[in-house]
Amino acid sequence: MAFSMMQLFLIGALGPRLVAELGMSRTVLGLTTTAGFGAAALLSPVAGRLVDRVGPRRCLVVLLLLAGVSLALIGAAPGTAALLAAVALGGLPQALANPATNKVILAAVPAERRGSVTGLKQSGVQFGAFAAGLPLSLLAAGVGWRGAVWTAAGTAALAALWAARALPPDGAVTSAPSRRPATSAPGVTRRLAVFSLLLGCGIASVNTYLALFGSQRLGLSPTAAAALVAVLGGAGIGGRMGWSRVAGRPGRAMALPALLAAGAVGAALLLAVAVLAPPLVWVAALAVGSFAVSANAVSMVLVMQHASPGRAGQDSALVSAGFFVGFAVGPPGFGALVSACGYGAGWLLVAAEFAVAALVVVPLLTRRRGGVG
Repeated sequence: MAFSMMQLFLIGALGPRLVAELGMSRTVLGLTTTAGFGAAALLSPVAGRLVDRVGPRRCLVVLLLLAGVSLALIGAAPGTAALLAAVALGGLPQALANPATNKVILAAVPAERRGSVTGLKQSGVQFGAFAAGLPLSLLAAGVGWRGAVWTAAGTAALAALWAARALPPDGAVTSAPSRRPATSAPGVTRRLAVFSLLLGCGIASVNTYLALFGSQRLGLSPTAAAALVAVLGGAGIGGRMGWSRVAGRPGRAMALPALLAAGAVGAALLLAVAVLAPPLVWVAALAVGSFAVSANAVSMVLVMQHASPGRAGQDSALVSAGFFVGFAVGPPGFGALVSACGYGAGWLLVAAEFAVAALVVVPLLTRRRGGVG
């Protein structure tokens, strides 16, 4: 999960260096996220069916190999066009990530432990953000941003070798017993897809522009600005693990998306206030990770609780596709608004996106079921 989105976290964390070397505007920087997540959104339906048919182990090995290739090409990109093409290639690993890992959990983990295990695996995404924001950014200060990206590419290739050797064969495990409710819940999946789209719009804007905001508007050094991404990632790790464990308890999961989205609204408002009170940006980064980023992990717990037999990959892909569409369309709009009106207006837009996301999942509060959340 960490490698599935590593390229986009690296571009966000290394944004000040990329803008300086490649001469990119804020809007073009946002298009890198659009390229990656646009490709992921388009490929998600195919990826979900592929995982259901081929098996998660093979898909995870392919995921890691493609992530390594995408990172290597990013490090070699001579200009904006090549960079966008390399990021777009990274869309396939993103599309495979949630269907494949969710399928592994459903196959090998007892129902009562799926919430906590899902939180652990979803925290891998934020571990990728932390790695991009701290160790790899520090490495970039010494060997350049290309060297840091190539280091990540080599590590992804090693992870692919590990996955090929360590994961059980696709036919070696059978599905563990499920606590899926008696009634099918396609409406829950569709609502979570819309929720994820709005959530993705806001999170992607924060991921892409937080370091640049710290550098251009708040006067932070490139390394300190990248550390904001590390703070967000660290908070996301703890939040995803903690909130997913709560979601795994009977009767809790349905209430959490609205609660977390409401907390995310407050986090975005803190970013807007940070324009006037710069130290608040650190609190805001912590809050975005704790609430907004954590909400996606809770969505995955709900998907697995309500997935139809044999459709876990496809249902996961549908919700992931919503998230990816949000990531694709959010940053360009944010960048254009910031160019026209400033960062304060941009963060208010993010707060509005999180607020609408909360409203979308309020009806889930009336669908709570004892024993399944």
